[in-house]
Amino acid sequence: MNTTTPFSLRLSWAQGLFERGDHVAAATALAELVDEIESSRTAGATDEAVLHSVTDLRLMLARAYFQSAQLGRAESTLTQVIEESPTDSYAHLLLGRTLQRAGRHAEAARPLALAEVLGDYERPQAYGTATPTVTTDTADTADTV
Repeated sequence: MNTTTPFSLRLSWAQGLFERGDHVAAATALAELVDEIESSRTAGATDEAVLHSVTDLRLMLARAYFQSAQLGRAESTLTQVIEESPTDSYAHLLLGRTLQRAGRHAEAARPLALAEVLGDYERPQAYGTATPTVTTDTADTADTV
């Protein structure tokens, strides 16, 4: 049984572009795939060959946008991903990193905190709001002979 479809071949091609580091071309290819799925859904067609949800493709598209420094597109794509899947900790993390990369550190605090709460992602102290604590030990640790 042949499960290879034109859609899956194009998806594999886009993934290969991403893995080779051609993030601009990968973003273009992935955006076309996302648009194709969305237009087929609005037309009422159900494509059995689509193995990924549009959310998964959008997340990959956002990663490609992030890697190619298309930060505005990454942010809007991640906003859609988070609307569809509000508990996706990686989407929150990537949104926070995108905002940081855009120099919007105050806005990045919320998605980074959510990523930390929802998943196993640890917020770097450089971007956290907590101030480092300094402890002083007043006890004399020197040995006396």
